[in-house]
Amino acid sequence: MDELPESVSGASLDRRAELSEFLRTRRARLKPGDVGLPDFGRHRRVPGLRREELAQLAGVSVAYYTRLEQGNGRNVSSEVLDAIARALRLTDAEHAHLTHLAKPKQKKKQTARPPQARPALQQLLDAMDAVPAYVIGRRSEILAWNRMAAALFGDWGELPAAERNWARLTFLRPDYHDLFVDWEQKAIDIVCVLRMEAGCYPDDPRLSALVGELSVKSEDFRRLWATHDVKEKSHGVKRMTHPLVGDLSLNFEGFRLSDGSEQVLVTYHAEPGSASEEALRLLASWGADATRAGSRTPSA
Repeated sequence: MDELPESVSGASLDRRAELSEFLRTRRARLKPGDVGLPDFGRHRRVPGLRREELAQLAGVSVAYYTRLEQGNGRNVSSEVLDAIARALRLTDAEHAHLTHLAKPKQKKKQTARPPQARPALQQLLDAMDAVPAYVIGRRSEILAWNRMAAALFGDWGELPAAERNWARLTFLRPDYHDLFVDWEQKAIDIVCVLRMEAGCYPDDPRLSALVGELSVKSEDFRRLWATHDVKEKSHGVKRMTHPLVGDLSLNFEGFRLSDGSEQVLVTYHAEPGSASEEALRLLASWGADATRAGSRTPSA
């Protein structure tokens, strides 16, 4: 097995290494023609833009940019980061990630207690009896769910608490390849969110342990983690193949809670009048039977 990257092998993620690799990979994906510079084709020795080209586009000295790409973001101004983000054509999520890495904010001390969903949230989930819904934490922990989520994904209550985690389930359980029609996109989405959280909380030991575990156990995770891609995805469509009702196409929505917990409420619904809507009704009518069948087959 390949040796783990230094940035994921210790008790915390190496913020300087993360900053260096993020800038390097963003620079490598741009071609000179993308930013209006001449491209000398085969005479170029590196993929993407050279450091001096990026520095020119951002309006900073080559030496300054080189120090930044080497992980030394100390005292870098927001204006310089904005200029580099524009030069690199970063998305809003990537721009935020760059800022978190280069100018980390002082975070409040993390509690040693495992995260939990408030009882009122569980009551809300239970009231949503026709909509699969659950609450996740910032490390992709599954903290609470309703009966319809159990019918759709399987009863997570039968798993040890440590295994109720979307990242672990997706990368370490082969049956998820059968559950999600586009498993690769599901995996990418999870890694991109974990990258964002790692940029915000590089000293989080639980997050670092999760990344380290997945890096050891999953080649797919190592491959996707090495891309340094980040994005926020609060809505979209997921296609699944359920063992009882077959193919489903469901819209999902993520609602970040405003109580300071950094938890997200996720719901799934089908287009009105669609076959997927009828399939969800069927799952709801089966109730506990569907939950037991789901817990045996797709994802826990």
